[in-house]
Amino acid sequence: MNLFLIGYRGSGKTTVAAILAERLGWPWIDADAELERRAGRTIKQIFAGGGEKAFRDLESAVVADLAKCDRRIVALGGGAVLREANREAIRGRGKVVWLKASPETLLARIEGDATTTARRPNLTGHGGLDEIRTLLAERTPIYEVCADLAIDAENESPAQVARQIIAELKLEE
Repeated sequence: MNLFLIGYRGSGKTTVAAILAERLGWPWIDADAELERRAGRTIKQIFAGGGEKAFRDLESAVVADLAKCDRRIVALGGGAVLREANREAIRGRGKVVWLKASPETLLARIEGDATTTARRPNLTGHGGLDEIRTLLAERTPIYEVCADLAIDAENESPAQVARQIIAELKLEE
């Protein structure tokens, strides 16, 4: 069994994955970081060179490989579940946990992450809060369908979110 963390950029997937890994003794990986490692470029550079389709194709290859692992915690990219092939790859390979937060909280977290601007492109023409609201409106129904467990990551610390995941899924620390 694996744990797949899904949710919008800034929801805390990478941070929570690291805490879960420490508590459970499982390895963890950030799918976007693995994608960048394999491509030798940032996500922003991949988008600039080949557009969203090129990025999503690379992402699908990474998701397919990571889904084959066992007892791993995987922080998926915010849009990884958009493709049916990715949803199919993770289905049955572990538990999917959706980390939720408001658009305002997500924006504050994204703006507080110094690496975001350099590594990640805007996905719509406007960026900012409008982009988050637009993409959340599109993605929320998909997150809901994929998730075995939804966690409100709005007001909880990453450690509290990790604790709640362990408790809800009855995982052994």
